[in-house]
Amino acid sequence: MSDILSKAIEFSKVLLAEKKEFTAEEVLSHCDGVCRILVGIGATQHMQAAIYLAHVCDVLSKPKETLAPVFGAELTDLSVSTQKIFQLQKMAGESSLKPVSSALQIEHVRRMLLAFSKDLRVIMLLLASQLQHLKFITSHKATGHDQFARSVLTIFSPLANRLGIWQIKWEMEDLSFRMLEPQTYKQIALNLESKRNERELEIERLKSELHLLLSAESIVSEIQGRPKNIYSIVKKMRGKSLGFDQVFDLRAIRIIVDKLPDCYRCLSIVHQHYKPVDDQFDDYISKPKANGYQSLHTVVRNRFGHAVEIQIRTSAMHEHAEFGVAAHWVYKEAGIKGYSGISASSDQTQRMAVLRQLLAWERDMSLEGDSNRNVAERSMGDRIYALTPEASIIELSQGATPIDFAYAVHTELGHRCRGAKVDGALVPLSTQLLNGQTVEITTVKEGGPSRDWLNPDLKFIGSQRSKSKIRAWFNFQKTQETISRGRELVEKILQREGKTSLKFEDLARQLGFDSAEQLFEVVGKDEFSLRQIEISLRPAVEKEAADVKLLRKFQSTKIDSSQGNVLVVGVDSLLTQLSKCCRPAPPDLVKGFVTKGRGVSVHRSTCTNFLQLQTKDPGRVIEVAWNPSSAKIFEAKYPVDIQILADDRQGLLRDISEVFAKEKINVIGVKTQSVHDQARMIFTVEILDTLRLGKVLTIVSAVAGVKHAHRQ
Repeated sequence: MSDILSKAIEFSKVLLAEKKEFTAEEVLSHCDGVCRILVGIGATQHMQAAIYLAHVCDVLSKPKETLAPVFGAELTDLSVSTQKIFQLQKMAGESSLKPVSSALQIEHVRRMLLAFSKDLRVIMLLLASQLQHLKFITSHKATGHDQFARSVLTIFSPLANRLGIWQIKWEMEDLSFRMLEPQTYKQIALNLESKRNERELEIERLKSELHLLLSAESIVSEIQGRPKNIYSIVKKMRGKSLGFDQVFDLRAIRIIVDKLPDCYRCLSIVHQHYKPVDDQFDDYISKPKANGYQSLHTVVRNRFGHAVEIQIRTSAMHEHAEFGVAAHWVYKEAGIKGYSGISASSDQTQRMAVLRQLLAWERDMSLEGDSNRNVAERSMGDRIYALTPEASIIELSQGATPIDFAYAVHTELGHRCRGAKVDGALVPLSTQLLNGQTVEITTVKEGGPSRDWLNPDLKFIGSQRSKSKIRAWFNFQKTQETISRGRELVEKILQREGKTSLKFEDLARQLGFDSAEQLFEVVGKDEFSLRQIEISLRPAVEKEAADVKLLRKFQSTKIDSSQGNVLVVGVDSLLTQLSKCCRPAPPDLVKGFVTKGRGVSVHRSTCTNFLQLQTKDPGRVIEVAWNPSSAKIFEAKYPVDIQILADDRQGLLRDISEVFAKEKINVIGVKTQSVHDQARMIFTVEILDTLRLGKVLTIVSAVAGVKHAHRQ
């Protein structure tokens, strides 16, 4: 035992004494079991030490600061990363005792594993730990862990298969299946046992025959009888609707040779002396499996007519088949080759080699879990995964800060965020987060975001989603201020008219609003006449008389070239107002609508609001036109709204504003909203007439990122 492993065990004995896993196994005993598994796949003693130190991290307030001086930065980083993965394992263990969303948990574990793919040793330690949990549960016949066994069978066994670690894969499958379907497992096991002697005799006889045949051709080989795991037998029986006796590879032999050409020479000899079974030959040497597995597979009949599967491979292929990437992984020690023979200095190439297998596994899982989603095809380069103190996984974009993290957890948490700890240390809110970090947010009971957070130069936020939520909060506050102002104005009118007993909701419905807040908002924006509220509070007879008198005045007069920019049919000096809903401007075709107490509201003839009013009360519609004899019509400036849809980017607002400035168009209002990196902007500009507006919209449409620009 190396000094580093002995030191780790001694260091952890006191700290981990009497602590237990969710399975009730003592933590120290669990670590010992994981070490035995790691030895079986050729892991270094550094990795074995990490399993103890990862559990020690759970009981230390500052694990990095405590462990690094004693064990070095590299082993400390490995231990801390492993501890973060184990937090997820703990959650999975606890969730096995109660109903949870298994699909959500699977998705979270997949994402975190991909995030930790930079150091495969972390995943190897997790797989070994999961296998030790299964061994303890089955050996102690513990109950209540079906959810855990199902997650291992669904997530981790396919992962071990993708990484080519057959030894861990088949043990995981058999133990999980034994927990989930004990009766089926027992029946298959009995069937295997009942014919074991017969099969073993046949295999030994065939091994001797093959040894003589190969030796005669000067082929050096090692011939083994290959065990078949129970879960794979059941899968084959169910997948192909076979009986137990129809499974070809219950009798199996593996031939291991030194050189690649000897594989095909062996195949030729086997087929010369034994009859091959049709459609049961696979060449995984010329066409390796996705996880890098290479071997020749064939099925032949022995002298008794029984089917026997024969696998032929080189020693290097066998090593990879048994241990997969574990056999080639760089354990940060000099002189050891990397994955697939890549040198230890090529960290990026190693990561890509492993990541390819993880992404392939991710793709398999995605296709099984949800045909409409394929998480594997997303770019890993622009996503990171951070942990809450409770070990929930939060997916963020690259460059995200603690504020982005807070908003991703919950909008209210983001609004009340005032500080953050990352891995237990206080950090500025502008700190960019890294994969696997644990983030704890400090909040206040009341309050909202700071406007400084929206300043791109201060780099408080890196997510467009966070920006949208912060802007929405300020817009909501502005709306509340408008509503408050409108309420005060309405209250003053009610006091002046002696109607303080009237309920706000009743008044709003009387004026055609769904709620009092809607009334307060339009009043606060000066979009609704206070005079109209006063008239509505007066006796119905008085209001009706005023309306009838006004309508009769319109109907009894003719067109007159009165002063003003809008010519109203037959009425001089009549109060007219340009509607804010469609903002008409010369030479738009316009229509008029006689309002209750506010004179004539002038709309564009295509305005949807006007068309609704016309349908509802056609008697109030009158003909209007722009006054051609008025000099003011050619001098006045009219506000119009322009809506712009564009891909959100830095400098977009500036570039569009420059267009208006160059065209000498005055901008009097701007509203912007951004959702999922798509910007929606409404500019209110002043124009002399709408004829020139088309040219400006064409120039705006040519600005980079702008998809559409049109008048509202």
